[in-house]
This record gives sequence, C-alpha cells and structure tokens, in this order.
Amino acid sequence: MTMYATVDSPLGELLLAGEAASGAAGGVALASLSLPGQKGAAVVQDDWTHAPEAFTGIAAQLREYFAGRLTRFDIVYADGRGTDFQRRVWAALDTVPYGETVSYGQIAERIGAPGAGVRAVGTAIGRNPLLVVRPCHRVIGADGALRGYAGGLERKEQLLGLEGALAVR
Repeated sequence: MTMYATVDSPLGELLLAGEAASGAAGGVALASLSLPGQKGAAVVQDDWTHAPEAFTGIAAQLREYFAGRLTRFDIVYADGRGTDFQRRVWAALDTVPYGETVSYGQIAERIGAPGAGVRAVGTAIGRNPLLVVRPCHRVIGADGALRGYAGGLERKEQLLGLEGALAVR
C-alpha cells in the first residue's frame, strides 16, 4: 500500500510517498520525495492513502534540515527502486557530506565508471526519486558550475546555500 503526505518547505509543498515497513520510524519507508514542478515528479494515484501521521518523523527531519539544525537524515528508504547502476550511484550520493560538493566525474570514479560513465551517472542522478534527502543537489560540474537538478537550478542553489556549500563567484 502506498501512503502519501505533503509537507510545506522553503522550496514549496513537498510530496512524500512511501510504503508500510516494519522497523521504519512511523512504519513507513520513503519511496519518493518530489518538489512542485519537478521533472519526473510523483503524482498521487487513486489507490494511494493520504496518511500524514505516517510521515511525522520524516516531516520533522525536513523541518530541522531547512532550519539549519540537521545535517544528516535518518530515514528508511523503500527497497527495489531503480536499476543496479542507479542504486550504486544513489548510494554514492548518500556519502557526500553536508556542506560539500562533488563533481559528476568524482561520483563516476567512486562507483568504478570513470570517463564515459559520467553521462550515465548524470542520468542516474536525474532519476533520483528522493530529492533533498538523497543529496543529488551536492553534485556539480567539474568546473564548479551548477548543472542539472530535477527540481530546477534555483532550488539546487537554494539547497547548497542553506548548507553553506556555494563557491564564491
């Protein structure tokens, strides 16, 4: 059963979707976190259940993050999302510390796909279903420029600014 809730944020209303999971805080494993107008955003389906109470822990963490008091999320993610390659890329994203940035090439090297793998890494990052909590916003171009973000470059810049990770221009 897919459950969902919305949470207000400085980026706009976030759509959270998840599945019932034992051992997860609140009993939900997060499957998707979408921003308004996001490319490839989740859309509430008729068979989804509105269950804001299931997401109270995640919502609290998001509020703390946007207030600048949380630097690492402790959220159970739903299993089985993405290809093996995408999951490797997403796992590498989870290792990028708060307030730091890496290039697409550095992520490609971390997963053993340097060179031509950079483009595939960019595509996998673009399909990250967990914006904000899985920090794809921390990946920038090798030249330091902000590149691609499903939620829009202005939101990527806003998140990096919140984390103090924007380079002086």
